[in-house]
Amino acid sequence: MAENITFVDFARRIQPSLKPGAFHANYYRILEAFARSRITKLIVTMPPQHGKSVGASVLLPAYMLGLNPDLKIAIASYNATLASRFNRRVQRIIESGEYRDVFPATTIKVAGGKSNYIRRADQVEIVGASGELLSVGRDGPLTGNQVDVFILDDLYKNALEADSPVVRDNCWEWYTSVVKSRMHNDSAELIVFTRWHEEDLIGMLETREKVVELRSWEQLEQADGDCWYKLNLEAIKDSSRSEIDPRRKGEALWEERHGKALLVRKRRLDPHGLEAIYQGRPSSKEGLLYGDNFRTWRSLPSGLLRRANYTDTADTGDDYLCSVCYVVVADGMAYVVDVVYSQQRMEVTEDLVARMIAENDIREAMVESNNGGRGFARAIDARLPQVQVGWFHQGANKEARILSNSATVLRTIVMPHDWAARWEEFHRHLTTYRRLYRSNRWHDAPDVLTASSKKSSPAPKPESR
Repeated sequence: MAENITFVDFARRIQPSLKPGAFHANYYRILEAFARSRITKLIVTMPPQHGKSVGASVLLPAYMLGLNPDLKIAIASYNATLASRFNRRVQRIIESGEYRDVFPATTIKVAGGKSNYIRRADQVEIVGASGELLSVGRDGPLTGNQVDVFILDDLYKNALEADSPVVRDNCWEWYTSVVKSRMHNDSAELIVFTRWHEEDLIGMLETREKVVELRSWEQLEQADGDCWYKLNLEAIKDSSRSEIDPRRKGEALWEERHGKALLVRKRRLDPHGLEAIYQGRPSSKEGLLYGDNFRTWRSLPSGLLRRANYTDTADTGDDYLCSVCYVVVADGMAYVVDVVYSQQRMEVTEDLVARMIAENDIREAMVESNNGGRGFARAIDARLPQVQVGWFHQGANKEARILSNSATVLRTIVMPHDWAARWEEFHRHLTTYRRLYRSNRWHDAPDVLTASSKKSSPAPKPESR
């Protein structure tokens, strides 16, 4: 029966040339749950050129009208031209022989026919049913049209639009006054975006409504109709593995088309932009604590006073051990010379940190004793008797410590000129760290730099061993 065909099987029959990646099957499975009303408020964020619009704005409307020819579906995008293009592509699918083989009951007016049914680039009606497909650009009208399903696909054309407060405000006003006014109790919403700005439509919804990360298939079967479910598919896997996105950390979303090597090169050129567009975690440059404002060095100055190390061990399994080696010069600046920034288990990082300290001829090392740090310090001390290793308990408020000392960090910490290539994650976590503390996932790198920037102060006296 046509109503039993899965969305992924439908896509393969309609577009035999479609070459989906492994993640597309899971993406289409989620879209099918939306099509069958198991979930009615869905957000999907995905990098550009990964097939988000083909799935959500072309294949999905055709599939839903096949399942229910009485549906009234609206596709919206940043302008009417793009939205109409989606509409025409859906019309071509419905006209195809492959579609008629699956959904023979869903038809549209034949071009040039005498039927009274409407067929335009921005509106088409289903023959013999009450369904229709509308398309509209952002800020466009939907006068008098009730909508059962809204698909909002990229309401911002580019970063220039998304960075404009006027455009963002207008988009929000259009969403609340036009989109919401055409919906009823059983209407469904799908927002599928490439992220550009933290205060885009998705960001605004996240501050006003309940948004839950979509991680398991069970969530689709027990969905709360008052809750938004959000799937963020990162170009390079950075978050923890889940049932829906089981990639290991560091794996590309679509290696065959947008491999990790290409993405890493893009990240080096624009870490802030890649974090937003490809990773789905935007932050306005105005909201960054450090940004790309770190000073850099190519050769160390003369007059070295101290060779030091500061280490903070990982608090939890998801946190990073951060260990920074630096040299202090007469003018009070700290020149970073080496870094270990790792989520590996402690017996591995003990070896990495000990070798780094020895190779950089470090003479004094300080380790935070919180969360196993004392044992870590003792292990380093046993391996490096020539190094003065101490530890202390960090009891100060981490948020206040990081935020209040950010200017000091930028003034006194100097990075190697190639630090983005040498320590990719360390660089990314620092240059994209936000002023809004709770919006950051990891605080390890800023915390250690904050402590290291206090090098001009007397070092805490090591506890006796």
